[in-house]
Amino acid sequence: MFPFSLRPATTLRPPVLLGSQFVFNIGFYAVVPFLAIFLRDDMLLSGGLIGLILGLRTFSQQGMFIVGGALSDRYGAKVVILCGCIIRVAGYLLLAFGQSLWPIILGACLTGIGGALFSPSIEALLAKAGTQSEANGRRGRAEWFALFAVCGELGAVLGPAAGALLTGLGFRQVALAGAGVFVVALVVLYFCLPATYHSKQALKIIPWWMTFRQPRFVSFIIAYSSWLLSYNQLYLALPVEIQRSGGSEKDLGPLFMLASVLIIAFQLPLARFARRVGTVKILPVGFLLLSAAFACVAMFAATEPPEGWLRLIPSVCLVTLLTLGQMLLVPSAKDLIPWFADESTLGAHYGALATAGGFAVLAGNLLFGPLLDGALVPSTRAIYPWLLLALFPLCSAVALTMICRPLKRPLITEN
Repeated sequence: MFPFSLRPATTLRPPVLLGSQFVFNIGFYAVVPFLAIFLRDDMLLSGGLIGLILGLRTFSQQGMFIVGGALSDRYGAKVVILCGCIIRVAGYLLLAFGQSLWPIILGACLTGIGGALFSPSIEALLAKAGTQSEANGRRGRAEWFALFAVCGELGAVLGPAAGALLTGLGFRQVALAGAGVFVVALVVLYFCLPATYHSKQALKIIPWWMTFRQPRFVSFIIAYSSWLLSYNQLYLALPVEIQRSGGSEKDLGPLFMLASVLIIAFQLPLARFARRVGTVKILPVGFLLLSAAFACVAMFAATEPPEGWLRLIPSVCLVTLLTLGQMLLVPSAKDLIPWFADESTLGAHYGALATAGGFAVLAGNLLFGPLLDGALVPSTRAIYPWLLLALFPLCSAVALTMICRPLKRPLITEN
């Protein structure tokens, strides 16, 4: 998992970054996929409130990535990553012991803020390591991100399975187990990450906002933001579809494991395929797959579900197509970021990419939470939220075809 020593590391080793993603995803997927069910069944909240809380959790993470990235650029990755682990542990403890709405909301937000600190820092470190590797004629940067995703999904296979086993004991035990995972990660990363020396320049707002002074980059992150909105429907919309089809929370674990198995089996081959085809051409294809995922569920939403495992066919289609789209989109998009940024602002640029997605998820969940209440039972009304969900990635596919076509050289000088 981690190359471990009792003395702090002096050099950055890529296996440390891959191992951290593995452990982080165990802790994440053991808890978050079951949060919507806890809020609906135990807290008895409406779809609108559930959408708001999940949106705030995602916005607190993705929306704050730009802050985490800028802090990493300023103070160094190690201290920011360790602080992120501590904050996520605090968030999980609030989810475990919160007895009313506000502690649960605060706990959900703290879990997101923790991720906003450690995720862009790790991605920026991996981008630098990948650039060095590619310059030395070894593994390319996009392939490093693909391998990073595979290691993360190995953790995501174990996370939902562990969470599903613990749901019989109650959500408190699930959240406590997630907190324990991040305590272990905190200790191991303290020894395995090399010390980083922060910049002597004062932390200013200017480096953050410089990322928004590039019109094409701003257009890119806005168009790309529908990816995160779409993929987060695994936490908001998928439980709704499972309930419509007569399933239960126990079906979530196998469906998330399906996504993880697909990524483990196909992420690296698809990353190599995307590299041959070209990032600019592959991004629209990924968004078309996201759109098709929601269209498939819309086809079944008005009909009574069949008996047995066949009732899960729409959910399986949703998970499979979203996962295939993710495998094409994420490594390719992250490989494009250094075209817009120099090395000193990589963290802020990766943060800006996630921040746009965080805004999209918060706004989208506020919209789709109440609409998805109408999709809990088979009816004509149940079709509409799925068709609306399909529209957003379809628009992104068209937009990115135009935005990315001129990309033939780095754009860090664009004003």
